[in-house]
Amino acid sequence: MKVERDITLNVAPEEVWKVLMDPQRLADWVSIHQKLKQAPPGILNQGDQLTQCLRLMHKNFDVKWEVEQADEPRKAVWEGRGPVRSKASVVYELEPDGNGGTRFHYMNEFKAPMGPLGAFFADRAFQRTSEREADKTLDNLKGILEAPDQR
Repeated sequence: MKVERDITLNVAPEEVWKVLMDPQRLADWVSIHQKLKQAPPGILNQGDQLTQCLRLMHKNFDVKWEVEQADEPRKAVWEGRGPVRSKASVVYELEPDGNGGTRFHYMNEFKAPMGPLGAFFADRAFQRTSEREADKTLDNLKGILEAPDQR
């Protein structure tokens, strides 16, 4: 299952990066974020790890993330491991929009455990819920970045 979205933010990529890569800001914009359980202080870099409790479809679960790539302020790649050997990849790609803002490409790919059987259970309802939450998350991000007193 994969969710991809593109948005334009009216702030420079450097400002977007500061929010995206600060684990203490996750609660401000990630709609399914419940709690940050463990993370290093400050802006995350390649090799950093964090543990986050998420809530999706009325279920709480922990994901252990590692930043696989951090090319400030252009691209970040996260790899996550969740319950029952599930895996997730998240990619953030940022580029200047030519007007002082940022074009932000977001991709989240979830790999269900148990091969085809697990994929069968990661059904269309799960896909729709994931897409709806991605839209909420990006709306939240846009809201906090474009409100001058929130950055």
